[in-house]
Amino acid sequence: MKLSQASLSLLEKAIKQAVAKYTCGCEQTIVTDIHLQANQNSGELSIFDDEDEYLACVSIEEWMTYDGDDFYENVERILSTLLHNMKNGGDFEKLTILKPYSFVLVDDEKETIAELLLMDDDTLLVNEELLKGLDEELDSFLKELLEK
Repeated sequence: MKLSQASLSLLEKAIKQAVAKYTCGCEQTIVTDIHLQANQNSGELSIFDDEDEYLACVSIEEWMTYDGDDFYENVERILSTLLHNMKNGGDFEKLTILKPYSFVLVDDEKETIAELLLMDDDTLLVNEELLKGLDEELDSFLKELLEK
């Protein structure tokens, strides 16, 4: 699924509108994650906090006309890329949300599909590449430890 520049701009604007509620010069006091709920039938992206408080909503035309089975995989890729670009652009630096917090893609039942972006200064997300070979290393370590 390929989105037009206008649709990407609408998504970015909606995310900025959602996080604007958490922007001020005060200290960080809010504990929440930002939930992004994409709906293929209506084409809407709804954005909520942990208490299901509505933050923003936008309609994406390409989502309404998309008929593939990989809708959420495409939405995850698009939103993850957009959020990382926004983070690199400094859009999330002045939020009053306590770290760590996440931008999470959820389905219609508000079940987590994917963590799109983790905002933290010192936390590392574990992925397959990082864990590759870990079992062998642990087995080797345990064998060596038991032989002593």
